[in-house]
Amino acid sequence: MQILIAPNAFKNSLDANSVALAIGKGLHQSKLICNTSFFPIGDGGDGTGELISHYKNGTRIKTIAHNPLGRKINSFYELIDENQTAVIELSNISGIKLLQQQELNPMLANTFGTGELIKEALDKGVKKIIICIGGSASVDGGTGALQALGLKFIDDQGNEIKNIPEDLIHLSVIDDSNFDKRILNTELKILCDVENVLLGETGAAKIFGPQKGADEKDIIHLEAVLTKFRDIILQQKGVDIATIKYGGAAGGVASGLFVFCNATLVNGIEYFLNLTGFDNILNDADLVITGEGKIDEQTLEGKGPYGIAVRAKKKNITVICVAGNVPLTINQPLQQLFDILLPINNEAADLKSAIENTEKNLVRTGKLIGDILAVRRK
Repeated sequence: MQILIAPNAFKNSLDANSVALAIGKGLHQSKLICNTSFFPIGDGGDGTGELISHYKNGTRIKTIAHNPLGRKINSFYELIDENQTAVIELSNISGIKLLQQQELNPMLANTFGTGELIKEALDKGVKKIIICIGGSASVDGGTGALQALGLKFIDDQGNEIKNIPEDLIHLSVIDDSNFDKRILNTELKILCDVENVLLGETGAAKIFGPQKGADEKDIIHLEAVLTKFRDIILQQKGVDIATIKYGGAAGGVASGLFVFCNATLVNGIEYFLNLTGFDNILNDADLVITGEGKIDEQTLEGKGPYGIAVRAKKKNITVICVAGNVPLTINQPLQQLFDILLPINNEAADLKSAIENTEKNLVRTGKLIGDILAVRRK
């Protein structure tokens, strides 16, 4: 039996490659005689850019830029396609993983550093930029990145706004006279792992604000800021960014880059699988094992395991999905997508313990899968 192991990262625990290796280790401890191949995946979230670079034999470019709170730190981006394409992972410079819990501040956290990396890639003469936007620390609508690219956000007193996004509530004019126009002649792809729009009950502030440190008061303010940003753009450019699918991804970064940089917003896993030639690997598989930290309704919007399962199903290949957290009640759409949906936790545990034991639980689950398959083959 040829088993293809193609998981996403388990958020806050293991990267995709480590997840794949743990499952494989368990399989080879089992009674099943099988061959395993590994194809860790990314859907725009943490680690996606590095995986793209790995599969495309890319080159890492080290640099220094500003983190979400404005401190200069070491960072990097990747060059692929004979240095014609830059791959930028937002989380490596504007990500929540760069901050301690007590540092989270969605009023001031912004994506300025991401804009700096874009600008540096343009200086390298790239023709295309791919940005993986999962794991951001901000809810700034991409205004930080756009500021780094030369946009000026002017308040009703005629002064440039510095505290982004907090003071954008006073936004009156967006000045693009010093905007880096090179980006308009560069193909820009934004890999998104959620379909949320910018505003409202499913928008960037309401849904993603709390995980970035926003309390109820902050959420109300950030919603007002993003609404003001939308209103000024509608007034100046005639585009309503509140209606854009994926527009709320990464605290609204997708919206800002869409309207000012002519970015194309794409489903992250579909783009990733096409770019990395996944279908060629899938052809040799008898069984696919995928997974990520949590499987729920949002998985069906185009998360990594969803993309894997859809492609495997088209080839009539059985799909097993493992996760740290699965629905307690039967979910028909998920049951149709995955032949088996299996939680990796063996007993009730708090989140901290579950995260700490992820690797051990994945190995055990891999062995369990192997032993069950061995019994079935008999």
